[in-house]
Amino acid sequence: MTLRFGYGTNGLTDLRLDDALALLADLGYEGVGLTLDHMHLDPLAPGLAGRTRRVAKRLAELGLDVTVETGARYVLDPRRKHGPSLLDPDPEARARRADLLLRAVRVAADLGARAVHCFSGVVPPTVREPATAWQRLTASLSPVLEAAGTAGVPLAVEPEPGHLLATLADFHHLRGLLGDPPALGLTLDIGHCQCLEPLPPEDCVRAAEPWLRHVQIEDMRRGVHDHLPFGEGEIDFPPVLAALDASGYQGLTVVELPRHSHAGPHHAETSLPFLRRAAARPRSRTGRERVVNPLRRDRATDEGSTP
Repeated sequence: MTLRFGYGTNGLTDLRLDDALALLADLGYEGVGLTLDHMHLDPLAPGLAGRTRRVAKRLAELGLDVTVETGARYVLDPRRKHGPSLLDPDPEARARRADLLLRAVRVAADLGARAVHCFSGVVPPTVREPATAWQRLTASLSPVLEAAGTAGVPLAVEPEPGHLLATLADFHHLRGLLGDPPALGLTLDIGHCQCLEPLPPEDCVRAAEPWLRHVQIEDMRRGVHDHLPFGEGEIDFPPVLAALDASGYQGLTVVELPRHSHAGPHHAETSLPFLRRAAARPRSRTGRERVVNPLRRDRATDEGSTP
């Protein structure tokens, strides 16, 4: 097995970054999906370069690989979730989001990160024609892709339910509009595949293989965009992980549980053994084979379960 598992810091927001990194190393993770946010390597606070050097040193001490993620909910706007986006009607607002991505590219280069993750954003209600939204997205991403190419860090765009770029087909549409630049890659969220892609998640992995630069993973149900702990959704993980392993993907496969920080250490502890068991178990010839997480708590009885 060549898969390398990480855990996202957006699921450990109640911990200081140094404590979160130490926890993940102690648990046996090989890397971290580092979301730039006010509590974890704030991309807007003074002294970013020096703080980044300290994080790079700590990652090296702990033997952790890293991907930089940019999905912080309120890092740019304290009142609008993920605002402003690359699709915002205001050009200055779009530029603020693009500047965040440029900062993320510089941070990623200084950390030796494998990729920078981003997403398109939701189409504003004032946009009447889809072409307008796509034009804004391509114009906003072009300087980021140029910087990513210069830095040697792929920009891995994530199809996100409810966003302009929501599916693998949308990713390929973006590739075509941009002229298929080498720096453009894909973040594949396995739960999102279960949620809305027409193909099963394992087939999504195979279809995405040439562009795969970052993988996020969690459980999910069809048609419901809710990131769930392993064993609480509908995904059959052994064939998904087998497809990832067979693809030759060398990046991190990062657990993505942003709504479970209230129990982050518990979920970090239980997620890794679940994934290792699923990766080691071949799919039954009779069809679907579930892997149960025997260590998970019932969320209704988990103390402090309200996010």
